[in-house]
Amino acid sequence: MERIGWRDALDRLDLIAALLPFDPHVAGTPPLGLDLPSSDIDVLCHVVDGAAFTDCLWSYGSPQSDFRIHQWTGDERAIVASFRAFEWTIEVFGSPRPVERQRGWRHFEIERRLLVAGGDRLRECVMAFRRGGMKTEPAFAAVLGLSGDPYEALLQLASMPAADLDRLVADALTAGSGGLDRDD
Repeated sequence: MERIGWRDALDRLDLIAALLPFDPHVAGTPPLGLDLPSSDIDVLCHVVDGAAFTDCLWSYGSPQSDFRIHQWTGDERAIVASFRAFEWTIEVFGSPRPVERQRGWRHFEIERRLLVAGGDRLRECVMAFRRGGMKTEPAFAAVLGLSGDPYEALLQLASMPAADLDRLVADALTAGSGGLDRDD
């Protein structure tokens, strides 16, 4: 079977409609245009009733290839299911936190803002690191010259005003952060 676009995969599965009671949000690299052949589709959900969410995932996902479901331990107790469809791995993450407060969504939103600020040039630089084997957040951090834990560093940018974020991206691209030569 040939891999289809991420939107088409979700539409054909009718996954978002099945998850509507859990406020589903699609995140990750495909909607950002930063996906690789190994990328998955992430769907983040707000789950108040873990049993209802698990039942929904089980009835919907278990007929799919490579279906798995587990629950994290610790404070958050997130429920995560994954399966394969249309040559994509689809991961559904359910947390008791509203989606807008989940780390995955916050990373997605800051990466989206950074790509708006940096356009195709930033996308190309990030993709060069991704093709070299880096995960998304470390690739952004490398291009932007951020130090420390890349996941935390990106979250720190989330509260930055748009003008300051634009300046950070412009400075990084002008300085050639990440070891990429300018070609314009």
